[in-house]
Amino acid sequence: MTATVTYLHNPLETQLTHPDQLKSAMRNFAGGVSVITAGSGDQRNGATVTSATALSMDPASMLISINRSSSIWPVISRFNHFCVNILSAQQQDIASRFAGVGGLKGVQRYSNASWSTLESGAAVLEGALASIDCAVEDVIERHTHAIVIGRVVALVTDQGEPLVYHNGQYGNIVPI
Repeated sequence: MTATVTYLHNPLETQLTHPDQLKSAMRNFAGGVSVITAGSGDQRNGATVTSATALSMDPASMLISINRSSSIWPVISRFNHFCVNILSAQQQDIASRFAGVGGLKGVQRYSNASWSTLESGAAVLEGALASIDCAVEDVIERHTHAIVIGRVVALVTDQGEPLVYHNGQYGNIVPI
Protein backbone atom coordinates (compact mmCIF):
# COMPACT_ATOMS: atom_id res chain seq x y z
CA MET A 1 0.00 0.00 0.00
CA THR A 2 1.40 3.37 -1.02
CA ALA A 3 0.27 6.56 0.68
CA THR A 4 -0.18 9.75 -1.31
CA VAL A 5 1.50 12.85 0.04
CA THR A 6 -0.23 16.11 -0.82
CA TYR A 7 1.27 19.44 0.14
CA LEU A 8 -1.64 21.69 0.93
CA HIS A 9 0.14 24.98 1.31
CA ASN A 10 3.32 26.84 0.79
CA PRO A 11 5.23 26.94 4.13
CA LEU A 12 5.36 30.73 3.80
CA GLU A 13 1.57 30.99 3.57
CA THR A 14 -0.63 30.73 6.63
CA GLN A 15 -3.88 29.63 4.98
CA LEU A 16 -4.77 26.22 3.63
CA THR A 17 -5.11 26.49 -0.13
CA HIS A 18 -7.24 23.37 -0.61
CA PRO A 19 -9.85 23.13 2.18
CA ASP A 20 -11.81 20.49 0.26
CA GLN A 21 -8.83 18.15 0.59
CA LEU A 22 -8.90 18.51 4.38
CA LYS A 23 -12.66 17.89 4.35
CA SER A 24 -12.11 14.76 2.26
CA ALA A 25 -9.36 13.55 4.58
CA MET A 26 -11.55 14.06 7.67
CA ARG A 27 -14.33 11.95 6.13
CA ASN A 28 -12.05 8.98 6.88
CA PHE A 29 -12.52 9.63 10.60
CA ALA A 30 -15.51 7.82 12.07
CA GLY A 31 -17.23 9.87 14.75
CA GLY A 32 -20.05 9.50 17.21
CA VAL A 33 -23.14 11.51 16.32
CA SER A 34 -24.69 13.99 18.74
CA VAL A 35 -27.43 16.56 18.53
CA ILE A 36 -26.52 19.81 20.24
CA THR A 37 -29.56 21.68 21.58
CA ALA A 38 -29.85 25.19 23.00
CA GLY A 39 -32.51 27.75 23.83
CA SER A 40 -35.98 27.28 25.24
CA GLY A 41 -39.60 27.42 24.12
CA ASP A 42 -40.02 28.74 20.60
CA GLN A 43 -36.46 30.09 20.66
CA ARG A 44 -34.71 26.73 20.67
CA ASN A 45 -32.57 25.31 17.95
CA GLY A 46 -30.23 22.40 17.41
CA ALA A 47 -27.60 20.89 15.15
CA THR A 48 -26.14 17.47 14.39
CA VAL A 49 -22.40 17.25 15.07
CA THR A 50 -19.55 14.80 15.34
CA SER A 51 -17.42 17.40 17.11
CA ALA A 52 -18.50 16.92 20.73
CA THR A 53 -16.02 15.52 23.23
CA ALA A 54 -15.20 15.52 26.92
CA LEU A 55 -12.60 18.14 27.77
CA SER A 56 -12.04 17.28 31.42
CA MET A 57 -13.40 14.91 34.03
CA ASP A 58 -12.46 17.17 36.95
CA PRO A 59 -14.06 19.56 36.68
CA ALA A 60 -16.52 17.82 34.37
CA SER A 61 -16.56 19.79 31.12
CA MET A 62 -17.39 19.32 27.43
CA LEU A 63 -16.07 20.86 24.25
CA ILE A 64 -18.07 21.39 21.07
CA SER A 65 -17.13 23.03 17.79
CA ILE A 66 -19.91 25.02 16.12
CA ASN A 67 -19.87 26.80 12.77
CA ARG A 68 -20.55 30.47 13.50
CA SER A 69 -22.81 30.70 10.45
CA SER A 70 -25.07 27.92 11.75
CA SER A 71 -28.50 28.74 13.15
CA ILE A 72 -27.64 27.29 16.57
CA TRP A 73 -24.67 29.59 17.18
CA PRO A 74 -26.66 32.74 18.11
CA VAL A 75 -28.90 30.61 20.36
CA ILE A 76 -25.91 29.20 22.28
CA SER A 77 -24.51 32.74 22.54
CA ARG A 78 -27.79 34.13 23.86
CA PHE A 79 -28.74 31.41 26.33
CA ASN A 80 -25.21 30.44 27.44
CA HIS A 81 -26.08 26.77 27.60
CA PHE A 82 -26.17 23.66 25.44
CA CYS A 83 -26.91 19.97 25.76
CA VAL A 84 -24.96 17.22 24.02
CA ASN A 85 -27.43 14.44 23.15
CA ILE A 86 -25.43 11.35 22.12
CA LEU A 87 -27.56 9.43 19.63
CA SER A 88 -28.22 5.71 19.44
CA ALA A 89 -28.12 3.76 16.19
CA GLN A 90 -31.95 3.87 16.18
CA GLN A 91 -31.99 7.69 16.10
CA GLN A 92 -30.69 8.31 12.58
CA ASP A 93 -33.91 10.13 11.64
CA ILE A 94 -33.29 12.64 14.45
CA ALA A 95 -29.68 13.11 13.28
CA SER A 96 -30.88 13.79 9.74
CA ARG A 97 -33.58 16.20 10.89
CA PHE A 98 -31.14 18.26 12.97
CA ALA A 99 -28.65 18.19 10.06
CA GLY A 100 -31.25 20.00 7.96
CA VAL A 101 -32.45 17.09 5.83
CA GLY A 102 -36.03 17.80 4.79
CA GLY A 103 -35.61 21.55 5.27
CA LEU A 104 -36.88 21.71 8.86
CA LYS A 105 -35.56 24.63 10.89
CA GLY A 106 -35.50 25.72 14.51
CA VAL A 107 -38.28 24.35 16.70
CA GLN A 108 -39.62 22.22 13.81
CA ARG A 109 -36.60 19.91 14.20
CA TYR A 110 -37.88 18.85 17.64
CA SER A 111 -41.01 17.19 16.23
CA ASN A 112 -41.59 13.43 16.43
CA ALA A 113 -39.37 12.95 19.51
CA SER A 114 -39.80 13.33 23.27
CA TRP A 115 -37.88 16.11 25.00
CA SER A 116 -37.41 17.32 28.55
CA THR A 117 -34.99 19.66 30.33
CA LEU A 118 -32.48 19.36 33.14
CA GLU A 119 -30.54 22.08 34.97
CA SER A 120 -29.66 24.54 32.17
CA GLY A 121 -32.98 24.47 30.33
CA ALA A 122 -31.53 23.10 27.06
CA ALA A 123 -33.54 20.26 25.52
CA VAL A 124 -32.73 16.69 26.54
CA LEU A 125 -33.66 13.93 24.09
CA GLU A 126 -35.51 11.05 25.74
CA GLY A 127 -33.84 7.76 24.78
CA ALA A 128 -30.47 9.24 23.83
CA LEU A 129 -27.46 7.18 24.96
CA ALA A 130 -26.45 10.17 27.07
CA SER A 131 -27.57 13.76 27.44
CA ILE A 132 -24.93 16.04 28.90
CA ASP A 133 -26.35 19.38 30.03
CA CYS A 134 -23.80 22.23 30.07
CA ALA A 135 -23.46 25.87 31.04
CA VAL A 136 -21.13 27.81 28.73
CA GLU A 137 -17.84 28.53 30.47
CA ASP A 138 -15.72 29.86 27.64
CA VAL A 139 -15.84 30.47 23.88
CA ILE A 140 -12.87 30.65 21.53
CA GLU A 141 -13.78 32.06 18.13
CA ARG A 142 -11.41 31.03 15.35
CA HIS A 143 -11.97 31.33 11.62
CA THR A 144 -15.40 29.87 10.71
CA HIS A 145 -16.02 28.12 14.04
CA ALA A 146 -16.43 28.67 17.75
CA ILE A 147 -14.95 26.23 20.24
CA VAL A 148 -17.45 26.22 23.09
CA ILE A 149 -16.41 24.89 26.50
CA GLY A 150 -19.22 23.94 28.80
CA ARG A 151 -19.27 23.00 32.48
CA VAL A 152 -21.41 19.90 32.98
CA VAL A 153 -24.34 20.75 35.24
CA ALA A 154 -26.40 17.56 34.84
CA LEU A 155 -26.51 14.39 32.80
CA VAL A 156 -28.64 11.37 32.00
CA THR A 157 -27.35 8.08 30.59
CA ASP A 158 -29.02 5.11 28.91
CA GLN A 159 -27.81 2.02 27.08
CA GLY A 160 -27.64 0.97 23.45
CA GLU A 161 -25.50 1.05 20.35
CA PRO A 162 -24.11 4.41 19.19
CA LEU A 163 -24.84 6.08 15.86
CA VAL A 164 -21.62 6.84 13.96
CA TYR A 165 -20.83 8.91 10.88
CA HIS A 166 -18.15 7.94 8.39
CA ASN A 167 -17.47 8.97 4.80
CA GLY A 168 -20.77 10.82 4.48
CA GLN A 169 -22.94 7.98 5.81
CA TYR A 170 -24.51 6.96 9.09
CA GLY A 171 -23.74 3.55 10.50
CA ASN A 172 -23.25 1.65 13.71
CA ILE A 173 -20.39 -0.21 15.32
CA VAL A 174 -19.94 -3.89 14.58
CA PRO A 175 -17.75 -5.48 17.27
CA ILE A 176 -14.75 -7.41 16.00
